[in-house]
Amino acid sequence: MNKQLFQVLFLAVSMIALAGAVTAQRRGFDRGDRRELRADRHEIRADTREIRGDRREIYSDARERRSDVREYRQDRHDDASRQELRADRQEIRGDTRELRDDRGELRGDVRDRRGDVRDYRRDRRDARRD
Repeated sequence: MNKQLFQVLFLAVSMIALAGAVTAQRRGFDRGDRRELRADRHEIRADTREIRGDRREIYSDARERRSDVREYRQDRHDDASRQELRADRQEIRGDTRELRDDRGELRGDVRDRRGDVRDYRRDRRDARRD
């Protein structure tokens, strides 16, 4: 009786171990895939940090520009010289152009990051299927 119980128990444990090994093997990624996915994930995180920094920089530049506009209006109200007013206008115009360019770049960076995230998710899904 003990011998038969031991054989049945041994057979059951063996089948469970075999099924677990097959399942673990199916779910695991190749080392190359894992390395690529990790590199993609780090790149996406770096891009996210860069985008956040760019947004902060654009926000501070916009605040400076608003401050310059306020000063220009105050100078105009205080009857400042034409040269000073012209210099203020040129500075504001340059800042406006710069802000517009920075925002366009940021939109492109966000679009690229979104595509990278989409590609990363697709690659991860494909790696799980293999």
